Amino acid sequence: MKIIATTLNAKYIHTNLAIRYLKAYAEPEFYVDLVEYTIKDPVMNIVSDLIQKKPDVIGFSCYIWNIEETIKVMSMLKKINPELILVLGGPEVTYDVSEWLDRLTDVDFIVLGEGEITFKQLLQELQGEQNFESISGLAYRDGENKKISPQRNKVDLKELPSPYRFDEDLAQLGKRVTYFETSRGCPFSCQFCLSSIEVGVRYFDREKVKEDIRFLMNNGAKTIKFVDRTFNISRSYAMEMFRFLIDEHLPGTVFQFEITADIMRPEVIEFLNQEAPAGLFRFEIGVQSTNDSTNELVMRKQNFAKLSRTVTMVKEGGKIDQHLDLIAGLPEEDYHSFKKTFNDVFALRPEELQLGFLKMLRGTGLRIRSNDHAYIYMDHAPYEILGNNILSFDDIIRIKQVEDVLEKFWNDHRMDATVEHLVTRVFETPFDFFQDFGAYWDQQGWSRIGHQLEDLYKRLYSFLQEDKPQAVSLMESMMKYDYLRHQKFKPRKPWWQDRLEKEDRTNIYKQVIENPALLGDQFSAHNLNEKELYKHTMIESLQFDLAHYLNHDEIMEEESYVLIYFNQNTNKAEIYPIGSKARKTAS
Repeated sequence: MKIIATTLNAKYIHTNLAIRYLKAYAEPEFYVDLVEYTIKDPVMNIVSDLIQKKPDVIGFSCYIWNIEETIKVMSMLKKINPELILVLGGPEVTYDVSEWLDRLTDVDFIVLGEGEITFKQLLQELQGEQNFESISGLAYRDGENKKISPQRNKVDLKELPSPYRFDEDLAQLGKRVTYFETSRGCPFSCQFCLSSIEVGVRYFDREKVKEDIRFLMNNGAKTIKFVDRTFNISRSYAMEMFRFLIDEHLPGTVFQFEITADIMRPEVIEFLNQEAPAGLFRFEIGVQSTNDSTNELVMRKQNFAKLSRTVTMVKEGGKIDQHLDLIAGLPEEDYHSFKKTFNDVFALRPEELQLGFLKMLRGTGLRIRSNDHAYIYMDHAPYEILGNNILSFDDIIRIKQVEDVLEKFWNDHRMDATVEHLVTRVFETPFDFFQDFGAYWDQQGWSRIGHQLEDLYKRLYSFLQEDKPQAVSLMESMMKYDYLRHQKFKPRKPWWQDRLEKEDRTNIYKQVIENPALLGDQFSAHNLNEKELYKHTMIESLQFDLAHYLNHDEIMEEESYVLIYFNQNTNKAEIYPIGSKARKTAS
């Protein structure tokens, strides 16, 4: 019996942990071939590849991001080979099972909940007496009747074999994200999340976890993302794992965690700030809303003051990047309330701020009680909301405009100094900047086309010309500074208009050639000759004093000059404010 376990990942770099557990548990009695695709792959290509492998059974791991494409694949497979046995599993099909059986007539079996034991028992029965009624956690059709057995008791995690040691995975470990579990379950009851359905937290054997991580690192894994819903729910466990990863990590490895920030003790953060190498850890923190009444309605316990303390302490430590999540559309969170939530969280200046929209996941309490708040939402995955009793679809469109520019102009950190000045000095609040710019961006049709780096600067400049003309001169200089300090090479055609007179530029270069010390010891140490100076540097005018800004974090508006050296040894730009002597000579 030829068996395939497969899925359609959101991106190529992602890997699916579920099908690896199925394979590990099925062995050695059954050999399961692992095959992964992406939702961007043409359906015909996926079907062709699967059919050529001549399978008897194909199991699909199903989620909100891949279910609709998976259904297309299955339909074609069944038309080509009606004898092929198709099995579904995963969070998307575990709930509303009767509805799925009615809709997916091409599917033979649906595995509910944790699938390791159920899937193996199904394979045994397919090869044996086909007594499917004896299997817990299985749904199927028997003629006109639907057979749905209750989910089985939770698996003893200490009995599960490792899903991380397959030979076929080793070559790709350094190129893809490795998803890793140390626990299952969540202690919280957030009504918009599937994790709230399972009560309690179960842990894998700690020593096996450590051995698996050592194995992955020794075989080239670079990004290991822990999928535990709350990695730090047990302080002693989190501390033990942090200590282990700090002591035994290999250079270049990054570990990502989902943490609950308001329960993290200050001494844990102090330990990480002192002991963790910079860049080793990355935290993902779900804030979702700072509205207390909203959090209460979705049974979400959160102390935003303590969360803020944690995020601030981590940020001040400078060792760990933080990714914070918000959800628009939660109960009783209208447009103005969400604006406050956004500003509350943006004030923490996380390295990334992810703005998402509520999805009415099957099985969640919020979906079950959706009428309480007059929710309307998509009929098909991802079940994103279209409105509720206090948030209209027009409001959702406006918030989506914020999301578009937030990703490009904050999360990518292309122009941090520019955005910081805009959100603190030019616009009333951060949300107002992203909203006004996002609306302009949408009106211009830019949300429907691609963008080069220079385009992003030109489009922000265009917006400011129209919306804040009084600030354009200074903001152009801030944008020039941001643009140049991130360049590796001297730009061929800058996006801005050159406003520095040729004679002034020539005089400044003359001064620098005669006396490099004008720009300080660091510049002098490069010992650039005249040819190198003209080839690898450029001089620009700014409408603020860069030296004062760098020393005092304060904008002093006056014309100044800077020399940018594009260091070919480090592939980094070095920016040198030009001293008063050279400035006077130029003027």
